[in-house]
This record gives sequence, C-alpha cells and structure tokens, in this order.
Amino acid sequence: MQPVVHLAVGYCCYAAYTRWQHGREPADLPALVAVFGAGLADFIDKPLHAADIVPVGRTIGHSLLFAVPLILLVWIVASRRNRRTLGVAFAIGYLSHVATDVPWHVLSGDFDELGFLLWPVTEMPAYTGVKPLGTVAGVEITTLWLEAVILAAAVVLWWMDGRPGVDLFRPSPRT
Repeated sequence: MQPVVHLAVGYCCYAAYTRWQHGREPADLPALVAVFGAGLADFIDKPLHAADIVPVGRTIGHSLLFAVPLILLVWIVASRRNRRTLGVAFAIGYLSHVATDVPWHVLSGDFDELGFLLWPVTEMPAYTGVKPLGTVAGVEITTLWLEAVILAAAVVLWWMDGRPGVDLFRPSPRT
C-alpha cells in the first residue's frame, strides 16, 4: 500500500473508533496521532532501505516483534500522563498500517511476502510491487485502483469531519 493511503486508512480507522466509542468525529490531536502512527512503519523502514541498512522497505517498523512493544510503550507513557486517548489513537493508527499491508499479498497469493510480520525471525523477500486484481472491460485493475478509491473516500470523510488536525497548524490569534 502506498504510504499516503496508510495515513488515510489510519484516519478512517480512528474516525470509526471515535464514532463507535464516543459518538462523534475525532478531535484534532488524537486524529494527528493516529495518522502519525499509521505512517510510522514506513517512516522507519523506507529510509533504512534507501540507505541500504535493511534489505527491503518492510522490516523493522512493519514487524509485530517491534510494533507490539512500541505500542505498549506508547500506551504506558500516554496512560501515565493521563492521555490514554492518544495511546489508543497511536495503537489504532500503527496497527492499521500493518493490517492493511497484509490483504494485497493474500489476494495475490504472495504469502512469502508476509515475512515482514515477524521479521527478522522470518525472511522478507523483495517486494514485488503493485498487485493485479483482475480485468474489467479489458482494463487491468490493480491494487492502485483500490488504493485511489480508499484515499478519495478518506479525504471526503476527513473533510466532512471538519478537517481535524488542521487547526493545530494555524497561528493562534493575538489578543
């Protein structure tokens, strides 16, 4: 999945959680924390791969052996600071990233590419890229098509929610 789509999915998952749990749209800071958590695996792994430190772009940050302790650490720190909402937002965002990297490999039958889930215990072969999903009216449909739909739907949801997070970047009015 493309990195920007992970951010969108992280937002959608957190927005669904806040509606289910609190009956409202996400607040600014937790929404940003969820989006940050959703991107963190790529923020860790892509630069490490580009610098030839790890063999592929899905290793440390994508591994559950790293993700679970990190999520627990964030939860503990957030809880001790009485900011559990931020711990939940981070966990939802981060886990949404790992979870949404799984379906494309399953749908395409590239099960060996799921090695990232327990890396370095399991081997992670080179990522084969965009997956074909089928052909409709002579046009090959790939995972990029679905990702474009997901991204568009997430932007619409975020807009309808009042664009949570934007106000944190606006300068405060002087009094």
